[in-house]
Amino acid sequence: MGSPMNGAMWLVAMIVVIVGMDLLFFRDATWTWERLAANVGTVLLFGAFFFRFVLRS
Repeated sequence: MGSPMNGAMWLVAMIVVIVGMDLLFFRDATWTWERLAANVGTVLLFGAFFFRFVLRS
């Protein structure tokens, strides 16, 4: 089982990726649904990797 520090680092990395993705790809976009879908997809992807690789180690 992963330590709480691993979970905290994973959360910080996820936030950095989501904010960076919003700033790089959706800076001028006014489509909130596409932004929301991309952010939810990123969270689901991070969650899948977290449960697969971090909690198993």
